[in-house]
Amino acid sequence: MDAHLPQTAVTLTPDQEEAEQLIEEWFFNLSNQIFVLCGYAGTGKTFLIDHAVRRMGLVAGESAVFVAPTGKAASVLIRGGTPAGTVHSLIYMREEDIEVDENGEVISERFLRFVKKPSIDGKIRLIIVDETSMVADDVLKDLLSFGVKCLFCGDPAQLPPVGGSNSLLDMPCATLTQIVRQEENDPIVRLALAVRSGEYVGFGEYGHGVAVVSRHDLSPAMRKQLFLKADQIIVGTNRTRSAVNREMRAYLGIAPEARLPLDGEKLICTLNDWGKTLDKAGNFHLVNGIIGKCFRVRESGEMLGLLDFQADFLADKVYDLPFDAGYFLNGSYAHGYGEKAYLLEDGTLAGEQGIRGLRNKRVRREDTVCRFEYAYAITCHKAQGSEYDFVIVIDESGFFEDARAWLYTAVTRAKKKLLIIR
Repeated sequence: MDAHLPQTAVTLTPDQEEAEQLIEEWFFNLSNQIFVLCGYAGTGKTFLIDHAVRRMGLVAGESAVFVAPTGKAASVLIRGGTPAGTVHSLIYMREEDIEVDENGEVISERFLRFVKKPSIDGKIRLIIVDETSMVADDVLKDLLSFGVKCLFCGDPAQLPPVGGSNSLLDMPCATLTQIVRQEENDPIVRLALAVRSGEYVGFGEYGHGVAVVSRHDLSPAMRKQLFLKADQIIVGTNRTRSAVNREMRAYLGIAPEARLPLDGEKLICTLNDWGKTLDKAGNFHLVNGIIGKCFRVRESGEMLGLLDFQADFLADKVYDLPFDAGYFLNGSYAHGYGEKAYLLEDGTLAGEQGIRGLRNKRVRREDTVCRFEYAYAITCHKAQGSEYDFVIVIDESGFFEDARAWLYTAVTRAKKKLLIIR
């Protein structure tokens, strides 16, 4: 959603007024459960929804609940002042089959899955779902099964996430197209509008902190300075991503022979593991696309390692995560999806093959092997649902069938500063 705005800062645009009237009519007078609100960058989706929620007499976080498909997307809402959580934390509960020792300590998690709750808080009258295109069909079905009215929001000009998505945004009840007054002079919003409209975006300055430059015009020293200042570098291809991540590690003074991540390095999770929570409250999970820093990285044999991880939007750390070290050591993962690792009493780690050969070794914990990669540069698809203050985009839109959607998605990840390199 767009940045949260104080309620007294603006009046509604004609677009927003019409959409609000439609939302109110739907909520109070119509029986259909779904309302789909589409809105392009700078059109004030968040402000409109906040305004509509208050006007209808609902309370955010109580009778009106805001959710997003991932913790990262939910954190964007939270930082903007809107209480939010994930769809999973709202409608699912964790169910696990565990084995404990005589002291009650967990020694084996035989399986862990999410089960739909029998009910949700009866005070909830409206569920607002941000980043709708990222909600999987099976989750959507479970969400709707509670019978609560759902207002789905999204930007139809963005790329659909890899792996497909639901088609709700193809059937909008209302679409916001008019840029709100506060955003009219925002150079990022204006550039996004130009890209969405199919205009050619040439080299040059597009306002304070926004520019398009040729890679040939950047000296090595200037490139290093800019890359180190960026909050996120966005690329198109995995080949470029790998090259830029190596480049960034060199800029940080990390020797090439230091193949495993060092303390404080930026990693991205590349495997969904809904069984691992990132915070003490259990609201956020270690899923594909979560970015954070690693600490206490150590190798443990069998192409396995252990690390502590802190998501970039949380204060909590997760300790002793087993991870596939093959990617860092050999350039490819050594362990399959869902493979287990076994943390032994002596602090060492054994894989599924190694555990079979061990005798008289006490297993302290059994866990799924995580997957991480460096995240100084990430692909545009991995950046879906995220926002960063200063974004550098290495423009590889030409590699994609919908080049316009790729570039628009990359541009709209930036909040304050944007540099596009071609």
